[in-house]
Amino acid sequence: MRDLGVGFGYLVKGQKWVAKHGRWFGFGLLPGLVTLVLYVGALVGLGYGADDLAAWATPFADDWTSPWLDVLRGTLTALVFVFGLFLAVITFTAVTLLVGQPFYESLSEAVDRGEGGEVPESGLPLWRELWISARDSLRILLRVAFYGILLFACGFIPVVGQTVVPVVGFCVSGFFLTEELTSVALQRRGVEFKERLSLLRGRRTAVLGFGVPLTLAFLVPFVAVFLMPGAVAGATLMARDLRGETSDEDRDEDRGDASPENPRHDGNLPPSGGDQGVHHLPH
Repeated sequence: MRDLGVGFGYLVKGQKWVAKHGRWFGFGLLPGLVTLVLYVGALVGLGYGADDLAAWATPFADDWTSPWLDVLRGTLTALVFVFGLFLAVITFTAVTLLVGQPFYESLSEAVDRGEGGEVPESGLPLWRELWISARDSLRILLRVAFYGILLFACGFIPVVGQTVVPVVGFCVSGFFLTEELTSVALQRRGVEFKERLSLLRGRRTAVLGFGVPLTLAFLVPFVAVFLMPGAVAGATLMARDLRGETSDEDRDEDRGDASPENPRHDGNLPPSGGDQGVHHLPH
């Protein structure tokens, strides 16, 4: 359970980082504002059309008497909107990161630079980075859609559908939301999609501590926009932890504490997969 606090701590640290670097905060708002306008329009349209969709999907119930017809279609309308909101929370981050790829990559590099040491760079042209981001986002979307459909079906189970299913849904959303955000830093380190998932699964509790509160916050559209820059910063700090990287402060402590009588052991995870093919360019 301690890792829940660790994950949440990275979320808080990321928000503090952008608060101290106002230029980067403003810089990181732009992609979120553009995406927000698109998503608000889509959700408003879904809100108006969800009842028509429910009626279209249940023609067999046209002859049902009240209140069963209203109960069925009302429940289905609510589930359709919740499913749309579920997808919006996940895809909002993916679309925002895609729109703001140059913005967020620069922000992530600034966080790495502030932590000291080398700043990894992918060395890839922008079009290639956009292609990789879009491809990986599609992989995430397919997984989210699978879980979304499964949870949507489970939503019809009495009691469980109204209690357990929403909790599981937020956990699924939080996990994949964290994957999207950490991908900004991990992609620069040459960490492939499957390896990123493996890293996150190895620290699942910390990932949920980071992603679930952020998912709940992202349900409020304007909050999502203002938290996005700090979320990228916090995800970069988490990515460093997942890769076992240390800051200048940690290295100073290592030099000060290490001795034959008092060796210091770092608690971070060891790097997974190595850095083959990644060029680290010092700044």
